[in-house]
Amino acid sequence: MPKNPETLEIFNRPEVVAKGWYLVCPSRAIARGQARSFPLCGQHIVVFRGADGQVRALEAYCPHMGTDLGIGQVEGNQIRCFFHHWAFDGEGRCRDIPCQAAIPGRARLPAYATEEKYGFIWVYPEAIAPQGVAEFDELRGKAVIAVADRPLVRRCHHHICMMNGIDAQHLQTVHGLNVDLSLELTPHTGGTQIDFVMRGEFPRTTWLERLGDRLLGPRYAYAMRYADACVGLLTLMKDVRRLPPLHMIYAYRPTPEGAWVQPIYVTERRSGPWGWLVSHALLLLTRLCYYRLRGEDGQIYDNIQFHADNLLAMDQPIAAYIRYVNGLEPSRWSAIARDPGEEPSAAPAPRTSVSQVSPR
Repeated sequence: MPKNPETLEIFNRPEVVAKGWYLVCPSRAIARGQARSFPLCGQHIVVFRGADGQVRALEAYCPHMGTDLGIGQVEGNQIRCFFHHWAFDGEGRCRDIPCQAAIPGRARLPAYATEEKYGFIWVYPEAIAPQGVAEFDELRGKAVIAVADRPLVRRCHHHICMMNGIDAQHLQTVHGLNVDLSLELTPHTGGTQIDFVMRGEFPRTTWLERLGDRLLGPRYAYAMRYADACVGLLTLMKDVRRLPPLHMIYAYRPTPEGAWVQPIYVTERRSGPWGWLVSHALLLLTRLCYYRLRGEDGQIYDNIQFHADNLLAMDQPIAAYIRYVNGLEPSRWSAIARDPGEEPSAAPAPRTSVSQVSPR
């Protein structure tokens, strides 16, 4: 019997799925009048675009005999099952059964909130989401350009991958960047988002560091905003000269292999030919910064079995992140059995409680 999700800790536990926005597919993958089904966080979801252009998401298996609605037909703003032609609206209610007028009360499906943002379709594991997909403060209310890179798979839980941006130690030990950073931590009201800002001065021990100091100024900062422990919004080049901030999104979802990661580069959409050039130059620079570190980070997160037994004082951002994740709310997907034959995304990890992550 599935466990009650309200009693489950979340951090590094494949069987527990936090409420949050999970990226499904590019918006262009679902044209008007089309439907496709996808595995998502241990569920099987059908996504379809109605005649009004709006995207809707339901549990994929028809409640009659279990046929995947992804092979069905979109009619208006409803989807009709290929097998016996039961039709469902975007709220999951059965609206038509061709062989009889009466519709059983149990003839309905769970429906999920959707949003299209950054060129992708996102699904929330409840019918109504309390807030939209996370945004960058500097870009809020502005038109943006979003460019997706190729997704990748890491062989660990996505909660572990997400810690990368706030592990200041590894910037020196793995990447050879000698930056001494201090932490500013800002939880958001409601507890589903948290901001980490790392600030420090450029060292001047290598020619590259001296060049950075000369071009960008003596101080450097970057920020990581975590939303629902499944979306990371990275801002580079904060508080520097000559460059606006660079923005990048990491969208995560659990998979049988570990974690699926979709990188997305984001910048303000600027007007005119010069504005186009500036925007795309900044997107390219963001991509280059990501590529500079990606391979070395991959070696870590493809070869790790994380535990938090011996955190140091300088690991305080990691401890704060674990407490944040365990404070999130598990979704209904945590208590619903996985599809038959689907393997779990990993062996259950040891519980990591708040009391275990007080840095020494």
